[in-house]
Amino acid sequence: MEKKSVFLTFALLFVSMCWIHAADTVIFKINIKRDIGSTTWLYVQKGFEQAKEKNADAVLIHMNTYGGEVVYADSIRTKILNSAIPVYVFIDNNAASAGALISLACDKIFMRPGGSIGAATVVNQTGSEMPDKYQSYMRATMRATAEAQGKDTLVNGNDTTYKWRRDPLIAEAMVDERTVVPNLIDSGKTLTFTALEAQQYGYCEGLAESVEEVITRHLAIGEYELITYEPTVMDNLRGFLMSSVFQGILIMLIIGGIYFELQTPGVGFPLIVSITAALLYFAPLYIEGLAANWEIIVFIIGLVLIAIEIFVIPGFGIAGISGIVLVVAGLTLSLLENVDFNFDGVETGGVGKALITVILGVGLGFALVLYLSSRIGSKGIFRNIALNTNLESSQGYVSVEMKWKDLVGRQGIAHSDLRPSGKIKIDGQLYDAVSEGGFIAASTSVRVVRFEMGQLYVAEAGN
Repeated sequence: MEKKSVFLTFALLFVSMCWIHAADTVIFKINIKRDIGSTTWLYVQKGFEQAKEKNADAVLIHMNTYGGEVVYADSIRTKILNSAIPVYVFIDNNAASAGALISLACDKIFMRPGGSIGAATVVNQTGSEMPDKYQSYMRATMRATAEAQGKDTLVNGNDTTYKWRRDPLIAEAMVDERTVVPNLIDSGKTLTFTALEAQQYGYCEGLAESVEEVITRHLAIGEYELITYEPTVMDNLRGFLMSSVFQGILIMLIIGGIYFELQTPGVGFPLIVSITAALLYFAPLYIEGLAANWEIIVFIIGLVLIAIEIFVIPGFGIAGISGIVLVVAGLTLSLLENVDFNFDGVETGGVGKALITVILGVGLGFALVLYLSSRIGSKGIFRNIALNTNLESSQGYVSVEMKWKDLVGRQGIAHSDLRPSGKIKIDGQLYDAVSEGGFIAASTSVRVVRFEMGQLYVAEAGN
């Protein structure tokens, strides 16, 4: 009996310990403490994947940012809105611009006293406001994000009213200075909330000094395990390689390298630069699963068609145009989150961003080509790249071999097929020649009919 009691005691103790451990809440924390961009988007993607693997009960974003690229902020916003795991954000001082958009997507917002949220006007890299079509898109996105939090039902006696948890008009006022919110902000000012103001108008669920205070005080979680996403060196490298600016530079180098390689004989430095840039462009996209094999093949086929147009087919026609279209298509498709030929999950904004990145890269690549073409052989670091010596006739330099003029009227045989160019043999000596009358088969007797611009022209001997 005693043994049985001891066994039951240990069994109950073991079950209790397992229950207590299982009762612990798992909180997965993702830091956003830099400008919103490709690296931040990579952090969020990897963070949510790990949170799912760890069976996290909630995701907590620890934010301090002045904003960044809207396209990546919109991707993060969509990720949060579609998350099956509750997502909270603790604004540790700043959630400006793109940071405000991400915060609005979270289920609850907590702020440090003295923090701020808002100022979501779309600006360019110099800080100037973008045209109204960009502001219009951002206004709608901010409104939709606020609306996604839904309404509260308020019952007062027999009256039932519905109130937005986060007023969409306030979200719009964070973008457009023309938006008026009665009793809050007049036209001419872009809205930014302090922590207390955000709490007063429903844009903050509570103030806290730390992540721990958010969890224990506001989320009322006693026992919890806090896991923080730790980015690796490879994550940072891939994030950098996938940034829009760097991808545009790589496209410039691809276009410029191909052009200069076509202008020089043999395989040289420009081709090495172009191949390296192409590898840096496609490699991280392939690793992330964005660039599929067929998309890379489309790009390569485009390059082959352009080469055929330049070296094989005279003029510029279908092959060249098709090559350019396929190169642009390959570069663009590699940036989209499609699965093989299924584009259902690709957002319209993502297509526009990818296309703009590629077109700007190609355009700047051609501009770089024109600039460098004017500099090569003249001065600076490009002075020694090209031959810059005058070849004077007084030094024995001549443009063509004038002695070939004496071959006019002579007869020989076609050493190779002339289609229409090829080689002929006269008195055992080989010469380059062009047929005057179309195709001439090898071993056919030919006669030199004229000599112009350093070129021999021949016809069949009987003609």
